[in-house]
Amino acid sequence: MSLTEFAPAKVNLFLHVGRPGADGRHPVCSLVVFANVGDTLEAEPTAVPALAVDGPFADQAGPLADNLVTRALALAETPPMRVLLCKDLPAASGLGGGTADAGAALRLAARLYPEVTTDQIETAARRLGADGLMCLHARPALAEGEGEILSAAPVMPVLPAVLINPGVPSPTGAVYRAYDLSDGAFTADRPDLPDRFMNVAQFVDFLRLQRNDLAAPAIDLAPEIGKALAAVAARGGCLLARMSGSGATVFGLFATPAEAERAAAAVAAERPGWWVRSCLLNADATAA
Repeated sequence: MSLTEFAPAKVNLFLHVGRPGADGRHPVCSLVVFANVGDTLEAEPTAVPALAVDGPFADQAGPLADNLVTRALALAETPPMRVLLCKDLPAASGLGGGTADAGAALRLAARLYPEVTTDQIETAARRLGADGLMCLHARPALAEGEGEILSAAPVMPVLPAVLINPGVPSPTGAVYRAYDLSDGAFTADRPDLPDRFMNVAQFVDFLRLQRNDLAAPAIDLAPEIGKALAAVAARGGCLLARMSGSGATVFGLFATPAEAERAAAAVAAERPGWWVRSCLLNADATAA
């Protein structure tokens, strides 16, 4: 029996970052949603565990023995599976791709093997890092602490969006170090959140009051990120442009899917070397 699972891209609609503690770790507050674009995994039971990778970004998957899919299944101590990962998201792009893949693999293990418990799966996800549990569940959440403390997000509208990755590295560690040396806000403040946003316009008005504290240091290190932000912001109908996570991917929000599709086509035509996708944020991502 072979099963498939979608691993949706994770997008930080805002990211507030506080000063590092004595252990060097930063408290954050972030509103996280998932897109209907991402990677796809197919798995089947097998006698010996195996992982193969294909897709446009297969060469970025790194050593398979150290892939997050392999590590997640080992941490969960699941029965062996043969997994094929189709890598459609650029790696290390601020979209949670590797952790999303691991979350999808854990969901596949639970579907293939009824004896695998929820505790096994969730414990393994937590051990992958701060994004592990949110990418396992792949649903909107407010993330606090170091990103591992999750609470329910407000009811939000589906957001038509454009994702752009300009193809430059934006290493998380380097971005945080640059932030620590900057004159950033240094506060992981939690904004007042209503129970529900009634429409896209109301939601975007709220998001405009928030920020991604890592954007400025990331752009200083990789100016191409700033060019990607400017490219999507200049498109007709763009309501908000912002970087996701520590970069290098940026997003633009639009009122309608048609506007997002036109914007994506225009940017892709101007910048054929960039990864550009129109998508929906906060749709049923895992069903894509």
